[in-house]
Amino acid sequence: MMEFLAHYWDVLLKGTFETLYMVFVSTAFAYIIGLPLGVIMVTTAQNGIRPNKAVNEFLGTIINIGRSIPFIILMVAIIPFTRLVVGKAIGSTAAIVPLVIAAAPFVARMVESSLDEINPGVIEAAQTMGATDWQIVMKVLLPESVPSLIRGFSITTITLVGYSAMAGAVGGGGLGAIAINYGYYRFQSDMLYVTVVLMILMVQIIQMIFNFVAKRIDKRNR
Repeated sequence: MMEFLAHYWDVLLKGTFETLYMVFVSTAFAYIIGLPLGVIMVTTAQNGIRPNKAVNEFLGTIINIGRSIPFIILMVAIIPFTRLVVGKAIGSTAAIVPLVIAAAPFVARMVESSLDEINPGVIEAAQTMGATDWQIVMKVLLPESVPSLIRGFSITTITLVGYSAMAGAVGGGGLGAIAINYGYYRFQSDMLYVTVVLMILMVQIIQMIFNFVAKRIDKRNR
């Protein structure tokens, strides 16, 4: 085992960092896109603070379409767009583009679900005190749903760990590429098992960190 690690340490270390890079950068961009979409979905719902059936149904349709496309197909289908955005279609940076597009609709639904958990009485109280729609979103909806949003963030991040492995199968880099190139094409089952273990450890650590943070800031645990 020590001889194996000594021989492949650099490869595994590079793959791990590439996976972390893809996952966390794509998660950040997915939330930049998905968080506003989720907020708009909640505020324009029938019982929202600014009901708008047309906007709500249009965004809902777009989000559902985005969530229904299998990631591996999406990644191949948008290769021209990926090349337009980052100048190439292969590598960990290129994989971020389809990862963001795949995750943003998922994030929007996660945010929508988190905001829907808020007690309507809190929103009504803010409206009674004359709060504007913007103030309700920024000072009531988002702050009250932070623990749930953090748990959703962990789910999104862990989901993207799995997506990044699929990206590696078609030139995305990271641990997924190592598992395919060494474990499948070269029949090195030991390398395949090590990459699987590394990804399991990655998921466990991410989940533990986010669970800890969510519990620390959840007012119900104080």
